[in-house]
Amino acid sequence: MRRKITKIITPAILACLMSALAACQFADPGGNEVLNPKKSRGATASSSVFGGNGLQLFGPGGDDDAGSGPGIGVNSHLWRASLDTISFMPLTSADPFGGVIITDWYAPPDTPSERFKMTIYILARTLRADGLRVAVFRQEKGDQGVWIDSSINPATVTSLENKILERARQLRTGGIGE
Repeated sequence: MRRKITKIITPAILACLMSALAACQFADPGGNEVLNPKKSRGATASSSVFGGNGLQLFGPGGDDDAGSGPGIGVNSHLWRASLDTISFMPLTSADPFGGVIITDWYAPPDTPSERFKMTIYILARTLRADGLRVAVFRQEKGDQGVWIDSSINPATVTSLENKILERARQLRTGGIGE
């Protein structure tokens, strides 16, 4: 029991000490006043933690980046194109910094005895075909009403990746559907 408490309390104390030490950088050693961190570092009045333009998650981006400044960690065109392409499916998780989109199970209205789930991985900050991976999972309803894993045609995955890449190119060039 004593070891468990020590394992919990020790990191908390260490974090407090580090915070206190970090706060000392703005103290005036000759007096009792605290220096203005913006003046002491030569920053402008409009600067912020996230830079002059703030935090841009879905801002404009060129071909070689994910948008200007810190923000989304992957190519913004691939990210938006992926979300556009699978917009008919419910999302479980979307991580713009890690570049992972996970959908929930979706059963098409015309075939309710099968359902699909997708995971999209955006692997690059550039708009390239090898910067995108899609995993599709399929299940069919068995005789007793239990969902059973089923195979998916590899051409389906390739087709989906091509649709996302085509949409990303449209977004980059300002093409149809933006």
